[in-house]
Amino acid sequence: MSDGPFGRKEFRAVVDAEIAPHAARFDREQSIPANVLRRIGELGWWGAILPVEAGGSGMDMVTLGELHEEVGRGCSSVRSLLTVHSMAAYAVSRWGSEGQRARWLPLLARGEAIGAFCLTEPEAGSDAAGISATATRQQDGGFVLQGSKRWITGGQIADLLLVFARTGRGVSAFLVESDSPGVVVRPVHDMLGTRGSMLAEIDFQDCRLGPDALLGPDGFALATVVTGVLDIGRYSVACGCVGILQACMEAGASFTAAQGGRTQPLSSHQLVRQMLSQMVTDVSAARLLCRQAGELKDRNDPQTIMATWIAKYFASTAATRAASDAVQLHGAAGCAPDHAAQRYYRDAKIMEIIEGSTQIQQIKIAEEAYRWTAR
Repeated sequence: MSDGPFGRKEFRAVVDAEIAPHAARFDREQSIPANVLRRIGELGWWGAILPVEAGGSGMDMVTLGELHEEVGRGCSSVRSLLTVHSMAAYAVSRWGSEGQRARWLPLLARGEAIGAFCLTEPEAGSDAAGISATATRQQDGGFVLQGSKRWITGGQIADLLLVFARTGRGVSAFLVESDSPGVVVRPVHDMLGTRGSMLAEIDFQDCRLGPDALLGPDGFALATVVTGVLDIGRYSVACGCVGILQACMEAGASFTAAQGGRTQPLSSHQLVRQMLSQMVTDVSAARLLCRQAGELKDRNDPQTIMATWIAKYFASTAATRAASDAVQLHGAAGCAPDHAAQRYYRDAKIMEIIEGSTQIQQIKIAEEAYRWTAR
């Protein structure tokens, strides 16, 4: 375990002091300052998902979820960077060779190397099986990587790219250093939400990789690495959505308690209380669903995959609803530049799209209903 804060109370204190007060600026400037990234490393948060023996913080998954919830409450862009970094670090830890783990895990744990997850392509989003990037095997055992990846969170600053491409055997995973010849990074700006997450498009043009770039078995990444890593990302996003819900509830209650007309405060209106009561209920339910998914992960129970689908579906749709209501409660002020409510609204909508859209989740969860009834 690192010397950094290691519990919800401590996470919340750091976020309130060092992240949340600057979230509007991160959003406006569309980047996270280097000193904030270093501070996350000092706290041991980059390596939260990694075991102590690999240099990580050794958090269990429930505690990891609490961390990502609290960071998400303060700034979804910072939480997004933690999400994709955790996904890359988890992949190296879970499927990496001894050499890959020895080289990368200490750097990833300290945040001296930032990881990014490169799956989505111009013509392949939710359908991971549709990716067209190729990695052609060479006589020396290495590969030549060709293709383009889009909407890569943290792509502007990442040092290590977890890239998926087709080989002659199927879809495989590769560890690619971002400064390798043939890697072209183009920043993406002015997205709807999580504007500080430093999105990029990344092209791989005759990018030559050594044999040691291959992560896990050749041709089996869809069933192993993609499934496992997306589950981690989905869990992190679900927990981040709980943070958005909590932030919307706190902002709405604080504002309506302090504002009102000459005769009647806003907090006395029944329809205001209806919106707040929905937020309180949703944040409690979403937090419990995330905790259930985290406990199943800690027990290595395969049911965690579906539990995480359900948690992400509920938390992301509830966060969008709560953020819409938070803007409504604040009125015109909530629509103003730099106001937290409008940022929550924009960030929450992104959560319904990434790591499995709402519609994909509905399909998956409905399939579970048929499995239950067929037993």
